[in-house]
Amino acid sequence: MDETSRNFIEAFIQEDIGPGGRFEGQTVHTRFPPEPNGYLHIGHCKALCIDFGTAERFGGLCNLRMDDTNPSKEDNEFVEAIQEDIHWLGFDWGDRFFFGSDYFEQDYQYAVELIQKGLAYVCELTPEEFKEYRGDVNTPARSPWRDRPIEESLDLFQRMRDGEFPEGKYTLRAKIDLASGNFNMRDPVLYRIRYIEHHRQGTKWCIYPMYDFAHPIQDALEGITHSLCSLEYEDHRPLYDWVVNNVSVPSKPRQIEFSRLGINYTVMSKRKLRRLVEEGFVSGWDDPRMPTLCGLRRRGYTPASIRNFTDRIGVSKVPSTVDYSFLEHCLREDLNDHAQRAMAVLKPVKLTITNYPEGESELVEVENNPNDPEAGTREVSFSRTVYVEADDFLPEPVPKYKRLYPEGPECRLKGAYLIRCTGYEADENGSVTEIFATYDPESRGGNPADGRKVKGATIHWVNANDCVDAEVRLYDNLFADEEPEGDGKDYIECLNPNSLEVLTGCKVERSLENVEAPASFQFLRLGYFAVDNKDSKPGKLVFNRAVALKDSFKK
Repeated sequence: MDETSRNFIEAFIQEDIGPGGRFEGQTVHTRFPPEPNGYLHIGHCKALCIDFGTAERFGGLCNLRMDDTNPSKEDNEFVEAIQEDIHWLGFDWGDRFFFGSDYFEQDYQYAVELIQKGLAYVCELTPEEFKEYRGDVNTPARSPWRDRPIEESLDLFQRMRDGEFPEGKYTLRAKIDLASGNFNMRDPVLYRIRYIEHHRQGTKWCIYPMYDFAHPIQDALEGITHSLCSLEYEDHRPLYDWVVNNVSVPSKPRQIEFSRLGINYTVMSKRKLRRLVEEGFVSGWDDPRMPTLCGLRRRGYTPASIRNFTDRIGVSKVPSTVDYSFLEHCLREDLNDHAQRAMAVLKPVKLTITNYPEGESELVEVENNPNDPEAGTREVSFSRTVYVEADDFLPEPVPKYKRLYPEGPECRLKGAYLIRCTGYEADENGSVTEIFATYDPESRGGNPADGRKVKGATIHWVNANDCVDAEVRLYDNLFADEEPEGDGKDYIECLNPNSLEVLTGCKVERSLENVEAPASFQFLRLGYFAVDNKDSKPGKLVFNRAVALKDSFKK
């Protein structure tokens, strides 16, 4: 591995597997442990790419393990969606797919082992008492049940498992250090009683292990060498190490933390995203305005753009917020190189070329992608009547306006001919209904035969006699506030009322008639658009604007 390109995680791993390291000669083995209580979002993607990507770079392995130790919001719908998202990004876990709940029996037996060693006890503090006895930085925590006899704790723990007690009556706590400056070490709860049906275990269990207890055990049982997690678990690392050092697990993984991903103009709390879905502020988890991977995929984001984004923001210990426009920048870069060009008119108005022969049509040649030498060209039909954008015409021009207006400059119709506007018609409300122009028959391809300078703009168009109707959805940030989760803010009140504009009656060239998701295109002069993977169907084309052409990211 290139020494200069290594981030701090890779540097630690290189040291661990090198001569004299704690994992000398071992295969690097990581894991990605999402909780199946919602869809993955762009914040998870950073962790996902670090977990799978680090294993890839070291020629190692990465497990996928569903963290389903808390059954209250877990569902198989989310399990399947998580798998789909990971595969979409180009990662695979092979045959190493696990559920945290698969280890419930081992978790229980290791808890019994701690009790037998005098390192855990059954506590009767109520939640209110637990808070009262927690202490502060100058006062140790306390529990009157800390010295409960081992046999009594073993008996009570078994009876907790058997369902003899109501929720909240007992917990199992580790016996560590009630005076620790790290509150996570002040005899933390390892098990609690919960009477709730589990999505895989049903009602088999009524006691559930806490994440801080179950996770290190799961890592150790799977042979994980490096447990990579976000920075909020840094203070939990002493507990992680305490667990693997005090139960008879077969290995002792190393936990390494990195900062989470923050992006402005969005929220990345599954609880908050769930509320947006359940209360109808968005159309679903896959709404293209959502930061979920399924929402980004539906909007038109590509796996390459997202992986490039996560690579370029880097790995650090310092929390930071990334500008949303940088995510758009990464998508724009990818689509600029790979998306086919197409012509579409979103707000169409008819333009009639009065000196073009009636009833005739021809094929003109346009580029598929000027950035790809192998993309070639395609032919589109042209006739006397075309559609152009309503914004490309003004009855009375403003200063420096170089598009269509009566007796204005010559303009190019992309790939076709030079035209000059001669007039227009409008309805009783003043809305333009038809534009009239003449063309230069000697300017096929958009270039004058005499080499004269063309002062007007190049305008995209579609053949009015050979085009397809489409619905186009224009998206903006879901939130109008840069920091919708800022102090004292209700993020719902920060929603952007103009985050979606739906245009119907749009016109696109005939070649797009049968395209299917995930096809993406640059609509000339308009932006990058993708076929909607949910609502688009034969006879009803729907395109989502993935990103505008203009790059607002300040490099």
